[in-house]
Amino acid sequence: MHSFGYRLNGLLTFAVTILALMCVIASLSDNLNIPSPSAEIQIMNINWFQKQPKGSDEVILRMNISADLQSLFTWNTKQVFIFVAAEYETRKNSLNQVSLWDAIIPAKERAKFWIRSSNKYRFVDHGKNLRGKEFNLTLHWHVMPKTGKMFADKIVMSGYSLPEEYI
Repeated sequence: MHSFGYRLNGLLTFAVTILALMCVIASLSDNLNIPSPSAEIQIMNINWFQKQPKGSDEVILRMNISADLQSLFTWNTKQVFIFVAAEYETRKNSLNQVSLWDAIIPAKERAKFWIRSSNKYRFVDHGKNLRGKEFNLTLHWHVMPKTGKMFADKIVMSGYSLPEEYI
């Protein structure tokens, strides 16, 4: 006969194995969710577009950001980190990204929003590359699950441009 210790060890090993299997199945079930987020960003006006004393261009924008990110939330979503980035090309770099605004969405109820804001972070190009420049505004998101792998995606909105002259 097996002693109490052997039986307890067998029972705990079986319970932990089943728990681990349930965690794996739960994490994989998130892959069945196909999110369909939507977003729109409008530039209301350019409040500031100047050359700094050291020669860098700086822009302050006023934006309307509306998004419906509720489809990113499942039973396994802890929170979603989002940020808006301006993306443009220069002769020196094929891709320049400048983060303009960010937020953390802690719950599905707050994932559908409309906000009017100036850029939270400075939109600066270290050179004289922004005059007349066309750029994209991209809404990036990172979904942070309770268990499993974090994933990220984005929506790119093109067709924005800066004035030819400083304001």
